Amino acid sequence: MKQLLSIFTALFVVMLLSGISFAQDAVKVDPKHYKVEFENDQVRVLRITYGPGEKSVMHEHPDAFAIFMTDVDGKFTFPDGTTQENKPTAGMTLWTPAGKHLPENIGDKPFELILVEMKNKSKE
Repeated sequence: MKQLLSIFTALFVVMLLSGISFAQDAVKVDPKHYKVEFENDQVRVLRITYGPGEKSVMHEHPDAFAIFMTDVDGKFTFPDGTTQENKPTAGMTLWTPAGKHLPENIGDKPFELILVEMKNKSKE
């Protein structure tokens, strides 16, 4: 009986940890940097803030529209290991296609942006 309980406990822990590692929603995997400001059946609006040198974890977003509240000195690392530096300025807007990335503030100042994620409507 103890062996069966140990096996069950080990399986439960593995399942729990796998769910965490496969989670891709930025709000769930990185609530320090991502906060839901508004949500309905068409969009989810996130406030994104990073301090100097802060880094996130790999996550994904659907198609979205970004509004930069401050200047950004950032870098994305993609699942294949490639990187892309980004330097949008305050007031800039940008369409961002769906995808996975690991963002990082490589600057010495905090940054903030609003991300409006689009929700796919099912066709009737």
